[in-house]
Amino acid sequence: MVMSQIHSVIQSTIASAKSSKYAAATANDAVPSWKPHVSSGFGTKGREAEDPATKAEMKAMAAMALWQLAKNNPSICKSITEPRALLCFAVLLEKGSGDVRYYSAMSIMEIARVAEHNPDLRHSAFKPTSPAAKVVVDQLLRIADKGVFDDLLIPSITALGCLSKTFRATETRIIGPLVRLLGEREAIVSREAVIALTKFVCKENFLHVEHSKAIIEVGGAKHLVQLVYFGEQLQTEALILLCYISLNVPESEDLAQAGVPAVLAWASKQGHLVQDSRVDSSLPEAKGRMELYQSRGSR
Repeated sequence: MVMSQIHSVIQSTIASAKSSKYAAATANDAVPSWKPHVSSGFGTKGREAEDPATKAEMKAMAAMALWQLAKNNPSICKSITEPRALLCFAVLLEKGSGDVRYYSAMSIMEIARVAEHNPDLRHSAFKPTSPAAKVVVDQLLRIADKGVFDDLLIPSITALGCLSKTFRATETRIIGPLVRLLGEREAIVSREAVIALTKFVCKENFLHVEHSKAIIEVGGAKHLVQLVYFGEQLQTEALILLCYISLNVPESEDLAQAGVPAVLAWASKQGHLVQDSRVDSSLPEAKGRMELYQSRGSR
């Protein structure tokens, strides 16, 4: 059932794109080269009889159903992430319209959330050598890099963060767009970017040191310092991310130049920040390690 739903949505999307091209050609009195279309088995005549609004609604409903089916369901996610089906989502993200794109992005986000805590699904669906996974990641990255605050941005950021354990150390292209979103005016976008980046640098990520260095190299430290000082709703999450980076790369000159030792010292005196257990467990050590390494460097 799941596979047929996916393929129905993708085939319908491609058919709609072809219909648009045909309409554009005939509108200019052109006579297109036409060949009979062989049905793929889901009723060409019935589809043609439907009005565009009905077809769009049916595609959206199917995509929404896949999103709901994927939630916290590893077995369904495994079916959905069969390579051919995973490619369907990439096509829908690129060529779908309206709700179809949104529900496809939400489906990918839910699959990524399950994969984050399910090594078997993560390794089978999103291994670095998988062409299908690469195409999906490329689409997510394109949306994040574009940075337009629309319905696709938040689920794309979240999915990239949940897939952080699947990226190699050389996949630094993922980090840059997420860091740039730290400076986004919309607080919800910056917050999701902070949470996503935290998943790259936490100890559970085998490449936490390499990812921390990548964040520093693209100027992430200065953004985080500003968020800790002035981020209001983002202060705690930004501080936790900055603590992890400081613990991973305490010897970094760039961290010192960005004012990280000073902001850690300031944060340690802010009651509303240190009362968070995550801050309390990481800030003292991060502050101490930064002070130790920076004092050695100044000698």
